[in-house]
Amino acid sequence: MTSNPQAAAGEPNPLRALTLDRLRCRTSMKWRTYPEDVLPVWVAEMDVPLAAAVVRAVTDALALGDTGYPAGTAYAEALAAFAEKRWGWDGLAVERTRIVPDVMLGVVEMLRLVTGPGDPVVLNPPVYPPFFQFVTHMDRQVVEAPLGVDLRIDLGALEDAFRRAVAGGRRAAYLLCSPHNPTGTVHTAAELAAVAALAERYGVRVVADEIHAPVVAAGAAFVPYLNVPGAERGLSLMSASKAWNLAGLKAALAVAGPASAADLARLPEEVGHGPSHVGVIAHTAALRDGTAWLDALLTGLDDNRGLLTGLLAEHLPAVGYRPGEATYLAWLDCRELGLGDDPADVFLRRGRVALSPGPDFGTGGTGHVRLNLATSPEVITEAVRRMAAALG
Repeated sequence: MTSNPQAAAGEPNPLRALTLDRLRCRTSMKWRTYPEDVLPVWVAEMDVPLAAAVVRAVTDALALGDTGYPAGTAYAEALAAFAEKRWGWDGLAVERTRIVPDVMLGVVEMLRLVTGPGDPVVLNPPVYPPFFQFVTHMDRQVVEAPLGVDLRIDLGALEDAFRRAVAGGRRAAYLLCSPHNPTGTVHTAAELAAVAALAERYGVRVVADEIHAPVVAAGAAFVPYLNVPGAERGLSLMSASKAWNLAGLKAALAVAGPASAADLARLPEEVGHGPSHVGVIAHTAALRDGTAWLDALLTGLDDNRGLLTGLLAEHLPAVGYRPGEATYLAWLDCRELGLGDDPADVFLRRGRVALSPGPDFGTGGTGHVRLNLATSPEVITEAVRRMAAALG
């Protein structure tokens, strides 16, 4: 497992490329949910132009009229090559992959393969809100194993959750968020091996959402779950979506460990009809030819983490912030500000800045907000200014 290179020779920082006026021309969720006087630093969309390799690949496809149904294994091959070079993982076997519409719909399909209606799914709150929504919508029960006070997996809590989940002989799954959203925690190889050992001991199937895997800070090293000892029965979902800002170009990959290939083979054929062919082209180009752009982004994000640390110390010293090792999201502890369970509501009403509400992330989320760092230094500075002004 190797950490990402941070040098980006010849690539400008994409987080500095677009003005606020230009961004407000966008019609996506981030820029259309709130009135124009609100500064949006909430949902996981990045304020960047696309990597030139992605634009070129999509433009060429449109010029050719190549807008049919997805086919082939180019996406999986590109991900396998990226994983070997970036993470030192040579075990991503193309034959044990399937294209799925996106990561969360892929999670749903993987959980359907290894659990049935009413079965438990273990989560580590505070965690990405759609985990709760999708799990309950598909008629599974959420069993919580909250993160520890250090914002890392609490193996004791996890074992207790596994024990409760399989009581009475029930099938159970563990939906692992790796790297963790919203805390930015990168799970170590030792932690993941311990997770795999517990899962095998209790017969719990692990489904890993690894969508933020390419977005790691300098000095951090992402570890693919399927690359740790004992994880052979695991299933993973990966995508170029978060790292290259491709959420609107739907495509992801389900990856099976060696002992779960038969499970993945049971995935209904029609699931593969959901991804966008143009999305597959874009994601493939990003993984294959967009790494210099990614490195420039990672350097910019490291700068933004440092900027936010300084701004909070100056303007909001009571806010707790531990820069994450991954993702472009900042998890802010605002409990000392006395703003109640949902500080995001106060910051929106009084400061006209939109952040993600902590309570949406489940246990451990009250009194917190999530801030999106994938924007310009100027926007981050203005967001903190507005947050501080909201306290006046």
